[in-house]
Amino acid sequence: MGRIAGRFTRVEPRRRVRLLVLGLPSDLPRKNCWTIAEWAGDATPDGMQHLLGRAKWDADLVRDEVREYVVEHLRDDQAVLVVDESGDVKKGTHTVGVQRQYTGTAGRIENSQVAVHLVYAGRRGHAAVDRELYVPRSWTDQPDRCRAAGLGGETVFATKPELAARMIGRFLDAGHADALAKKLPKRAWQKLSAGTGAQGHRFYDWAVIDLVHPGPGSYQLLIRRNRGTGELAFYRCYSTTPVPLPTLVRVAGSRWRVEEFFQSGKGLAGLDEHQVRRFASWSRWVTLAMLAHAFLAVVRADERSRQPGPADLIPLTCHEIQRLFTTLVIRSVRDAAHQLDWSCRRRRHQARAQASHYRRQAGQT
Repeated sequence: MGRIAGRFTRVEPRRRVRLLVLGLPSDLPRKNCWTIAEWAGDATPDGMQHLLGRAKWDADLVRDEVREYVVEHLRDDQAVLVVDESGDVKKGTHTVGVQRQYTGTAGRIENSQVAVHLVYAGRRGHAAVDRELYVPRSWTDQPDRCRAAGLGGETVFATKPELAARMIGRFLDAGHADALAKKLPKRAWQKLSAGTGAQGHRFYDWAVIDLVHPGPGSYQLLIRRNRGTGELAFYRCYSTTPVPLPTLVRVAGSRWRVEEFFQSGKGLAGLDEHQVRRFASWSRWVTLAMLAHAFLAVVRADERSRQPGPADLIPLTCHEIQRLFTTLVIRSVRDAAHQLDWSCRRRRHQARAQASHYRRQAGQT
């Protein structure tokens, strides 16, 4: 927290952001402004909501601090940057960027919000270092809608970085890659690990084919074959100079780190539980969730390097560090009067929402 303190000019938001970041890796079953404010001992959620929506601080500057923190503690001269998208299912039409679109979280087309994350993946660990919200054309074509959600009215549509994937898809649909793979001699395949997973090394058979391409640089087709099913996967690779097969395999195998970040970032740091509608609030919540997750990743890396531990224990995981941190460091408010006040506040808020819903329903009929 000392690292990002200078990004907050006033002491009040500086103190409150500390409580919010402490609440993100806590053992709360749900994490949003209401639950964290109650857990932190606040009388109302107003302070947390003000921090995310109206307080003066720049989430991009805090994001830069997160990036420097991650690179400093997880530095690896062979680190890989991995980009992927993650979607959160939403209700209604007012949450910034929401529309009916495919999201891997649900595995189908849903009313959802999609963001793209950049993950720094090295041998010591991995953590997210950047994020961008995907704003669909259905939003950028309506400047008033963008302004209402906290986006500039001049916001222009930008695609997710899928042009390369689209080219690969066309290449594979034509059947060229499968034909090339069938022509490879047995000696062209090498058994190599794509990295360690939950059950140890992930071994596949790998082969690489040099591609003819105008212009500078080296273009190669990397082929992965499942040793059990024979299923093939393809990677179109570019580098300024030719690189050996083990290096291509290591880079390709790093992609799973972003999936692990999505899983642990959502499970441990509330990445997807923001329940906010405006862009500024979304970017602030996600940035602070990235910071909370990065803290767990750095502690994990430092503990593994300094204290390997006895042979009969697995190394500390982010999940175990979160449990220990919650139990030994974080202290929540248990006062009965405080809990009863929050119960009344929740029920009063729900009563207002219910009455508003009934009025809208009556007006429609």
